[in-house]
Amino acid sequence: MVTREEETRSTLRSRRGLRADLDKRPAEVAAMFDRVAGRYDVTNTVLSGGLDAGWRRATRQALGARAGQTVLDVAAGTAVSTVELAAGGVRAIACDFSQGMLWAGMQRPVPKVAGDAMALPLADESVDGVVISFGLRNVADPDAALREFRRVTRPGGTLVVCEFSSPVWRPFRTVYTEYLMKALPRIADRVSSNPDAYGYLAESIRAWPDQAALATRLQGAGWSDVAWRNLTGGVVALHRGTRA
Repeated sequence: MVTREEETRSTLRSRRGLRADLDKRPAEVAAMFDRVAGRYDVTNTVLSGGLDAGWRRATRQALGARAGQTVLDVAAGTAVSTVELAAGGVRAIACDFSQGMLWAGMQRPVPKVAGDAMALPLADESVDGVVISFGLRNVADPDAALREFRRVTRPGGTLVVCEFSSPVWRPFRTVYTEYLMKALPRIADRVSSNPDAYGYLAESIRAWPDQAALATRLQGAGWSDVAWRNLTGGVVALHRGTRA
């Protein structure tokens, strides 16, 4: 006879990897992204209403890397963002701890490396810039990651964090929250290879600090000249800092 406790454990095992919790244990987050990898790019485009391409362009422009420089794209996923960063002769490296995501983007012609944002497989002061797009909020310790980004960046180099944020117009903020919690999971159910993961997505966005609070965390990690710019009314914010 199966006890209720054994049934609960069995259910949890069967759902492992479907979605992470807000404690963001790295193995669970990586497993969740492994399961969304197959349709990740399509799902992002649908859920963002096609705005994701413009956000990637804005991120590249904020970084301002020049031909011949090397930049690291952390939480790069399938490397679609890395290809954008590589425009104009920049050497852009895709880094992600989900090997399923890296495999899904294997056809994209940029270097790829498996690695955790909190322990990057790079030497000190080895890149001219670091970008993380829609990934910092998935890290178990974002402050440790921000310090790690500083470690691998050369003096004078740049960090750009592109992340979901807090809409600046209050009425729109209410509508956006309703979309996150109600409409987004329904849409994901139709287009994603792992719809359960997008419940976590909505929760992690709601729990994430606003623009000013994230800027303070960048400063606390040692980045200077920290500033941010809102995209799409604050749905997304670009934070930029310099390695002194």
